[in-house]
Amino acid sequence: MTATGADREAAGPTTRGYWWWGRRRSVALDVGLALVSALECALEGVSFAGDTGLPVPLGVLFGLLAGSVLVLRRRWPIAVVLVSIATTPAEMGFLMGVVGLYTLAASDVPRRITVVLTGMTLVGTFIVSYVRLRQSVSEHAEFGPLWYVPVVSLFMSLGLTAPSVLFGLYIGARRRLMESLRERADSLERELSLLADRAEERAEWARTEERGRIAREMHDVVAHRVSLMVVHAAALQAVAPKDPAKAVRNAALVGDMGRQALTELREMLGVLRSGDALVAPRAGQVPLASVRAAAAAVTAVAEDGPRLREVEALVAQSRETGMTVEMTVEGEPRPYAPEVEQTAYRVVQEALTNVHKHAAGARTWVRLAHRGAEVAMQVENGPSDGATADAGLPSGGNGLVGMRERVLGLGGVFVSGPTDVGGFRVSAVLPDGGTV
Repeated sequence: MTATGADREAAGPTTRGYWWWGRRRSVALDVGLALVSALECALEGVSFAGDTGLPVPLGVLFGLLAGSVLVLRRRWPIAVVLVSIATTPAEMGFLMGVVGLYTLAASDVPRRITVVLTGMTLVGTFIVSYVRLRQSVSEHAEFGPLWYVPVVSLFMSLGLTAPSVLFGLYIGARRRLMESLRERADSLERELSLLADRAEERAEWARTEERGRIAREMHDVVAHRVSLMVVHAAALQAVAPKDPAKAVRNAALVGDMGRQALTELREMLGVLRSGDALVAPRAGQVPLASVRAAAAAVTAVAEDGPRLREVEALVAQSRETGMTVEMTVEGEPRPYAPEVEQTAYRVVQEALTNVHKHAAGARTWVRLAHRGAEVAMQVENGPSDGATADAGLPSGGNGLVGMRERVLGLGGVFVSGPTDVGGFRVSAVLPDGGTV
């Protein structure tokens, strides 16, 4: 197997340099072997010319031509072996025969062709050796046993064919093994490259998911209390001239909610910093380990977060702002997995926050249903009565998106949209996730 031009171009400069150096050495070796073979055959051509009665120059020329065929051994090993078989009766081309058989056995030529040509060489060598030994023995009438000539001829023919063929088979098998290992190494390198690319894609996806989780937690922890603070501040501004006592109560509520919001925010930021979660990003990219550490910190805070039993207090806070909220609970309340209870609480919290933002003063209904394998919640508000002043709360459009991501992340169902009477409804169903 030889390297193609594409393979050489794909290789690096060092690899190409080794390839050309190896190629030059191979060509030099083939030319050197061909010269030695040609000289050998030329010398043997003198004896051949004497035995056949041909002119000596013709025998030498014949030997030179026959021996120089060895230069083609890598490209056409079959042709070299056939020439060596053809010159066997002339008792020339021994080097050509040995090297040709080695090259044939080491090449990718089908094994059946190698076996046939090896057999032909063996038979031809045996016949020539037998004839020559027989002639030599005939000159000595008193010479030994009859088995001597065939046995010696057989050993001579085996000695001229078997070692080169066996060594060529070994070298060919070793070369094919090395090529196979090299191909497997290249394949493994490609697979590792693909795995690295996929790992980077998964890491990027994980970074995006963890950033989303952090954003949702930060939004839910602070947004609701700040929204209530703004509503109370607006109510305080409206009632201060008319009812100073109520204004004092509203101011106290604003102060309490502000302190609670600051406390929750400090707890979350403190946990994020304490775990070395916010490592300085490199080249503007947040490391995946940092994002995961931050998300773990947020989750640690969330595990001590709100539960379903605190929904009533959440509704009470909205009532304190003047909102009319009715709450109903169906089924027997029971404890759920922490992430289920927290998600249910956040859905109700965000839905009430949206009512404060977009339908101030609207009548609102909060419904909880504890079922066999799930818990359902629904927050619905009617149309705004128009009498309550708009608190001017900003909206980033992330509330509904965050609720949907939370619910779907637990395998639940989330539906939101306007009602027929001009209100808005948010509904969610969460699997129990295993009671605790």
